[in-house]
Amino acid sequence: AFIDEHHDRPFFLYLAHPMPHVPLYTAPTFEGRSTEGRYGDVIEEIDWSVGRVLDALRRHGLDDRTLVIFASDNGPWLSYGDHAGTTGPLREGKGTTFEGGVRVPCLMRWSGTVPAGVVCREPLMTIDVLPTVAGLIGAELPSHRIDGRDARALLLGSRGATSPQAAYFFYYHRNDLEAMRCGRWKLHFPHGYRSMDGREPGTGGRPGKYDYGRRTGLELYDLATDIGETRDLAAARPDVVARLVELAQTMRDDLGDDLTGTQPTGNRPHGRTD
Repeated sequence: AFIDEHHDRPFFLYLAHPMPHVPLYTAPTFEGRSTEGRYGDVIEEIDWSVGRVLDALRRHGLDDRTLVIFASDNGPWLSYGDHAGTTGPLREGKGTTFEGGVRVPCLMRWSGTVPAGVVCREPLMTIDVLPTVAGLIGAELPSHRIDGRDARALLLGSRGATSPQAAYFFYYHRNDLEAMRCGRWKLHFPHGYRSMDGREPGTGGRPGKYDYGRRTGLELYDLATDIGETRDLAAARPDVVARLVELAQTMRDDLGDDLTGTQPTGNRPHGRTD
């Protein structure tokens, strides 16, 4: 209905599906639709819902004038077992800064502009959406400092394009800087985390119990060859560790870090709508 009402002028539509977050629900018409239980039924309904959005764009002839971005906010809530999905080869899940907690799929569609059938393996963050869209429509960015970067080159399939954030990614859990990434390398700083490894997952919407006693050391992983973060290379590549630790300190000085007791010097103001 929103697209029908606004199809004759530029619009921004943000649709945040509450599913597949627990507790899971589906419309009666989707109960039993999949072969993967309630969770699969929910995914079927999300797929149908996104299809309704694409149908509306097509109905108004907007396919070649509209950028559609489909993504998730975090990995699955593993303690819920059959109500949580899977991370496949990735380590851990929601609530951690391992790849299973932060790496999510992203699909982008803009007929005639975004190349069809292309797989991009460069990392991006959702904070990059704002400056990317602003660049596409010629809008000015906020006058205050933001941390997102313009990723139009990746979006448009420019040859040799790399992530605008490729220099480094920082992974905070609350105000703890737990990990960082630079290119293929990801460095974890010593921190505790929760895990379902070796634990019995929940069923039917009831969660299993996490092991909250897990800890990492200063651990280095090569995500180009070890997406599951299984082989710690810190001892073998002290040069990489030293370089990333130095980069991490710049972020600690900027935003703070409770793990090391570093006070921030450059905290950003909270977003607000007047």
